[in-house]
Amino acid sequence: MATAKKAATTKAAPAAKSAKSAAPAAAPKRTPNAAFMKPLTPSAELAAIVGAKPLPRTEVTKKVWEYIKKNKLQDATNKRMINADAKLKAVLKKAQVSMFEMTKIISSHLS
Repeated sequence: MATAKKAATTKAAPAAKSAKSAAPAAAPKRTPNAAFMKPLTPSAELAAIVGAKPLPRTEVTKKVWEYIKKNKLQDATNKRMINADAKLKAVLKKAQVSMFEMTKIISSHLS
């Protein structure tokens, strides 16, 4: 009987040690990518939506989404699709684009 108790305690001990050692390694601090934070100047068409001053890509995307939500340009049945109005059509060159395609097209309007 004594050997059964001893075997049970040795199995539990390594599991406790591994849980303690994994906790500090799981919390490294992320640093933002400098390429996303670099201010870029929007084209004239894009400036009509987000403004003419240089902005980082992340801010340009946020402002375009604010414009889309404010003017209710997201497709009602398929939320991934954006229906362009006159200002947005000047940037996107299409009547309807997907949200993923939109970010690709917008990046070509930044320099």
